[in-house]
Amino acid sequence: MEAAIAIEPYRPGRPPRRRQVTLRGLRYQLTEWGPTEGTPLILLHGWMDCGASWQFLVDALHRERRILAPDWRGFGDSDWCPNGYWFPDYLADLDALLDAEAADQAVDLVGHSMGGNVAGLYAGVRPERIRRLGLLEGFGMRPPAATEAPDRYRQWLEEQKDTPEMHTPASWDGLAERLMRQHPHMPPEHAAFVARCWARENPDGSLTLRGDPRHKQKNPVLYRLEEAQACWRNITAPSLWIWGTESRVLRMFEDKESWEARVRCFRDWRGVAIENAGHMLQHDQPQAVAEALEPFLA
Repeated sequence: MEAAIAIEPYRPGRPPRRRQVTLRGLRYQLTEWGPTEGTPLILLHGWMDCGASWQFLVDALHRERRILAPDWRGFGDSDWCPNGYWFPDYLADLDALLDAEAADQAVDLVGHSMGGNVAGLYAGVRPERIRRLGLLEGFGMRPPAATEAPDRYRQWLEEQKDTPEMHTPASWDGLAERLMRQHPHMPPEHAAFVARCWARENPDGSLTLRGDPRHKQKNPVLYRLEEAQACWRNITAPSLWIWGTESRVLRMFEDKESWEARVRCFRDWRGVAIENAGHMLQHDQPQAVAEALEPFLA
């Protein structure tokens, strides 16, 4: 049972604006900051996150500029997909977003986790559209063995029979406390703010997480590291990797060679480690992430 604690949510420094755009037949929610004109910085959130939770990083940046952060399909306040989710659709949605918001302009692209994996692939598929690439813990996934395919397909077939359920928060403060347990470096006021980004209040006062529970279903297609590496080798933009020193993502790299093999795919690479940060480093230490990111983008 979640304990109730009194937490005052973080107050944004730069006021966000929200609007909806239609991308490939779906209503997409956009959170934006700064001027309404100019080449945008695009921020891509990770799994079960949403664009609005980039607020801490946006506030930590010194330079005033146009910033756009979409909610991916099935996350936040963007439309859900009744037939499930396929990774290439994220690339196509990003392509459509750039067509709509930055036609004929090379943008700065920053992605976290799942959003970083989308950003890295896209930067290799459309290298001419990316000026600078920032990856926050978006370095690919653990490569599974091909022998895992039968069980993965079987699991996917079984999951088609029932829609998975999401955790139902008991209260805003209870959800914030749960976030702090999962991410111990997240400040309480950040956790309270993120809770309100991730959930919505129903007319009866109960809370519901915004993400589509179908995202919890296993993807039947195994992750292919070799394909990701082929895309990374095609990237022409300078690339910055940022990671938290206490992140669970680092467990993928049990030996130095597996890390360096990925790094070698990038023509122009640099990396920054953020102390006292886990996987959600832009929530844990936004000032440090901004200090690493802003000179690179400039």
